[in-house]
Amino acid sequence: MKNIIIPNENAMLEFGAEISRMFPEQGKGGIILLNGDLGAGKTTLVRGLLRHLGYQGVVKSPTYTLVEPYEINGRHIYHFDLYRLGDPEELEYMGGRDYWDENSLCLIEWAEKAQGYLPEADLSITIQHFGKQRKVAVEKNKAKHN
Repeated sequence: MKNIIIPNENAMLEFGAEISRMFPEQGKGGIILLNGDLGAGKTTLVRGLLRHLGYQGVVKSPTYTLVEPYEINGRHIYHFDLYRLGDPEELEYMGGRDYWDENSLCLIEWAEKAQGYLPEADLSITIQHFGKQRKVAVEKNKAKHN
């Protein structure tokens, strides 16, 4: 596990860009779990990742829609916010499995709300906030990255 201190919003955007470099290729999918309290910076990290991949539009948390799809240079990226999920089975009803393929990059906030309904993650990122500063723990799934 790698721990990082992120001092401000710009550094979180750059950290998102750094994470995008771990999934650089079109057709290279992955599952990234984003853990942290409200306001921790999960969506800011996603914004940095998407910007680095070339997306220039507005990036907001899909709290009410549960998933926001992006297509960037022919690549499918899905940003999930499962905060409002009442029951993990709801993810199944909305066709969750349709998103988990080797060509899609899925960024999942509040993954604990869908425990048992998500595929194994490639990367798990936990963000804790202390004022404007963030402590970020990054854990790679060793079984998927050998």
